[in-house]
Amino acid sequence: MASNAAVVAILVSNPALSALLAATLASSPALRIRPFESQLALTTYMRLAPVDVLVCDFDGETPADQLARDLRADGKLERPSFRVIALAARIDAALKTASVQAGIDEIIVKPMSPRYLLERVLSQLSRRPPPPRRPSPALQWPANVIPLFGQAPQPQGH
Repeated sequence: MASNAAVVAILVSNPALSALLAATLASSPALRIRPFESQLALTTYMRLAPVDVLVCDFDGETPADQLARDLRADGKLERPSFRVIALAARIDAALKTASVQAGIDEIIVKPMSPRYLLERVLSQLSRRPPPPRRPSPALQWPANVIPLFGQAPQPQGH
């Protein structure tokens, strides 16, 4: 069964914070949560499956602006049009400039309520355009195959 749930990837510096955010975001049936422990694991996943929103941290191994810049430059991602919400201990002019240049959509100052993050994720999802659909190839049934599901070939004239 296909799910219309949006995928939220989480990559933050603290494993306890990651677990808390994942548990809170998972309370929404509209979201599927994917926590990651490294940029490599996140990048590998994003090359295989679409991500709608990325929640990352300026305090992580790779700062949020660099992570966003690296991912946006990666031409192999399944869905390159994802939203980025970054967590920061403080916001200054340099951080704002770096965030805008990296394509970060929103910055949330820590500490914050995980419920507030849920609200912001849902808000970002409401602003996104629908994902582009990959064209499905037209099915060509060989003459000796009768499909059980779908449209059956038209009978040849008798």
